[in-house]
Amino acid sequence: MDSEGTTLRLARAGDLTAFNELVRAHQGLVYGLCLRMLGQRAAAEDATQVTFLTAWQNVARLRGDRFRPWVLRIAASVCMDEFRRRGRRPVASLDASLEAGMPDPPDPSPSPESASLGSELRGRIEAALLALPAEQRLAVVLCDVQGLDYQEAARAMRTSLGTVKSRLSRARARLREVLLREPELLPGRLRPGSGGDET
Repeated sequence: MDSEGTTLRLARAGDLTAFNELVRAHQGLVYGLCLRMLGQRAAAEDATQVTFLTAWQNVARLRGDRFRPWVLRIAASVCMDEFRRRGRRPVASLDASLEAGMPDPPDPSPSPESASLGSELRGRIEAALLALPAEQRLAVVLCDVQGLDYQEAARAMRTSLGTVKSRLSRARARLREVLLREPELLPGRLRPGSGGDET
């Protein structure tokens, strides 16, 4: 059995130290999902705590050794409960999205101009993501941000594979529309009509 499988087996038997190892291994992943879903650091921190508390209370009932999609399913449920509690989708400004501290992709020695454009582009993407319906946003976060495959995302979302693909398709189309409205923010090779020749 692999190391995480052993840790999970111990956690299922009530070993809090083992469960805390699972928390350390997955807390960044869970917090990232909650932050992108809820759009606010404090709300994401609260949702992350609720997720792991719920996971600890239920880990003995987890079947199999797939902790990652299981804990992401709990996090998704916590976020959806928060939306229902609020009675609306979160309203997030570009400034709030940038301030939220989303991780930047690595960019070796960017020029000041490209760094500024990259930051603005990330802000636009994050703001557009927060404007999506919650179910579509969750599909994008699970598949495109967290890297789950469609089957894992379907389990995490408690829905069918076809529903995941449909939500992803609609969400990606909306995000593409947002980006194409401001092509000057896109890297040259991705701008409409560039032909990919610009370096």
